[in-house]
Amino acid sequence: MKIAMRRFPFVLPALTLATALVCLPQIATASALPSGAGAQAQQEGVTAAAEARLNKKQYKDVRVNVDNGIATLTGTVDLFEYKADAAKTVLHAKGVTAVRNQVEVAGPNVSDQELQSKLLEKLQYDRVGYGNEFNAISLSVRNGEVTLGGHAKDYPDRDSALALVSTYPGVKEVVDEVQIDPASSFDWQTRMAVARAVYGFPSLSRYAIDPAKPIRISVQNGNVELYGMVDTQSDKDTAYIRANGVAGVFSVKNYLQVANQPTEKP
Repeated sequence: MKIAMRRFPFVLPALTLATALVCLPQIATASALPSGAGAQAQQEGVTAAAEARLNKKQYKDVRVNVDNGIATLTGTVDLFEYKADAAKTVLHAKGVTAVRNQVEVAGPNVSDQELQSKLLEKLQYDRVGYGNEFNAISLSVRNGEVTLGGHAKDYPDRDSALALVSTYPGVKEVVDEVQIDPASSFDWQTRMAVARAVYGFPSLSRYAIDPAKPIRISVQNGNVELYGMVDTQSDKDTAYIRANGVAGVFSVKNYLQVANQPTEKP
């Protein structure tokens, strides 16, 4: 969600006689303002329009300055959600072409460890009832900056995870690196077939009981990836065998973690 700006050099060409003649009718019809006053007035008008859009309680400590169409936001907000929304809001102001977002999130200071624990717990139950077993969204925290990665089965699930993190007190920045799995009917059929093969096996059926701790299934163009935590190495191996036996599956990568064993990174 960081807004990256590219800086372009502004080159002022020399005024030639030809351009002066071309511009003469325009100058003649303009109001008699001192040199540069018209541009200054226009810029102040754009700034005022941007300020008007920030006339809400959550933006009370946000300041905006517009220069050549680029709006620079400074100040503080209580939640990262407000920081992101301020940039979107100002970008719709007439005359604003880009936004440089330098607003700081001044909410409570929460340790990275606490943020990691609380947010992971919330993500586990996010979108329950909407096929959350097909989401394998990862989360990491560093100095209050939360990075979401992994896979989501669709954009609503990705957006829900981003919204959940953005509205949590203590989050200073959010980086979206979530990959959206293909939406083809073939992949959807494969996804459901793998779920039936895995959860339908007697020793693995218990992983369907707790919606926060399923065996998570990601499918990309017929390639299956398994995520989550299982109780034993046998369960991990069985899940791989069951998924690999589904017709139409091209490959299976088994990223399942075994409880009380060192974590393996994908």
